[in-house]
Amino acid sequence: MSSVSVGRAVRRGVCAGAVGALVVAGLGSGVAFADGSDPSDGLEIQAPYEQAVVVAPEGGGPAQYRSMALGLQHYNSDFAVTGGRLTVDVSGLAGVAEVQWPDNCVPDDAGTVAVCDTGDVPVRYTPQVQLKLRAAAGAAVGAQGAVEYSATATGGPDGTLTVPEYSTETFVTVGSGPDLGVSAPQDVSGVAPGTDLTVPFAVTNTGNETAHGFSVKLWATYGLDVATRYPECSYSDPDDPSGQYPDMTYVTCSFDTDVAPGATVGLPEPLRLAVTGHALYERFDYEVEPAGDVTDLDTSDNGRAWHIDADNTADFAVHGTEVSGGAGDTVAAGFRFVNRGPAWVANVASGDPVPAIDYYLPPGTTATSVPGTCQTAAPAAPADGEPAVPHYVCTLPTWTSPDLKVAFPFRLRVDQVVPHATGHVTVRPYDGSSSFAFDPRVRNNSATVVVNPSV
Repeated sequence: MSSVSVGRAVRRGVCAGAVGALVVAGLGSGVAFADGSDPSDGLEIQAPYEQAVVVAPEGGGPAQYRSMALGLQHYNSDFAVTGGRLTVDVSGLAGVAEVQWPDNCVPDDAGTVAVCDTGDVPVRYTPQVQLKLRAAAGAAVGAQGAVEYSATATGGPDGTLTVPEYSTETFVTVGSGPDLGVSAPQDVSGVAPGTDLTVPFAVTNTGNETAHGFSVKLWATYGLDVATRYPECSYSDPDDPSGQYPDMTYVTCSFDTDVAPGATVGLPEPLRLAVTGHALYERFDYEVEPAGDVTDLDTSDNGRAWHIDADNTADFAVHGTEVSGGAGDTVAAGFRFVNRGPAWVANVASGDPVPAIDYYLPPGTTATSVPGTCQTAAPAAPADGEPAVPHYVCTLPTWTSPDLKVAFPFRLRVDQVVPHATGHVTVRPYDGSSSFAFDPRVRNNSATVVVNPSV
């Protein structure tokens, strides 16, 4: 069991939020509106900012082709966006790299500008155009050029969405060295607590030089245990609040295995995760780098995130209080939040809070002391002839562990003695959805705070 104040919970929550930001960095995210009601929309080109190609072999012959994924996405799911057209201008690669166009791109006579048909434009980006690039004959290591883009699509509030010409670029550089990568895993859901999972972890070198060893970093959220223990790795304790990543298992490893160009290698034994009894919305991140001071040619595929949703529940509840006081008195009239488990809950992708708690003050009172995680909100709509009810919205950190108890110690001044003055407390999803899908009991999501119950 654990019982903490808001202050302590927030301090730990800031740590968890920082971890989430570190884990998410470089993995990409889309833009979405919280309630989908915004009348605007926008078109965005998804293209890497940098792309490496390997220098041609010294003994002659062409360089190897490397893939570059492109595509379009828009923001607002209330609109259907179709007929995506992505214009790709590779004229800036002259003498640096050459391109092989896919079937859904139609190049001009010079072969340097092509219009690519991306079809329907999704809200969540998926690659729609796969270019192949390779270093031009005679291009030296360090040579650089640029690819420029523009785009149009049909849809949105005005009927057409556009991305202006030359507003997006990819800088292509000729390099030499190893290029380690790990493949993207397929997310899983409905996993029973107590299940063991094997991580699809394999390292491939698509560069032109051997990587003499590699390092690995792993991050497992609180509902996952890293079951496989390698002597080449060090492991943090997720229950140690003084650790670098509280509430997560953080692993660093160093392996001396050579990875030749074109080769794929695994770890000494399969990497297994245990889905614990408090698992719910989990995430496992892993990252690989060449050993030593060697620079990886392209870091875009060095790290992956695996989302694992467990078949589990968490019972959120709020508890009110009853106090008495005369006119002009200040009374302690707060409430408590409890997660009865068995699961912990966290937004492991966004880092946003999971619950928000609405507190409508008892009539005839004014808040004189408000917890730091609570903010004034719009008053409740009053009944005819009644005054508006002051309203506060309180939040918790990004994580909500099983058996967590958090007190919200409001202090209220009794401006007017109202018999059985009743305030209301309700815990609800922070993201605006109607209910918690994981919460099996909704009756305890609400409670009352009563001032002068016996007057």
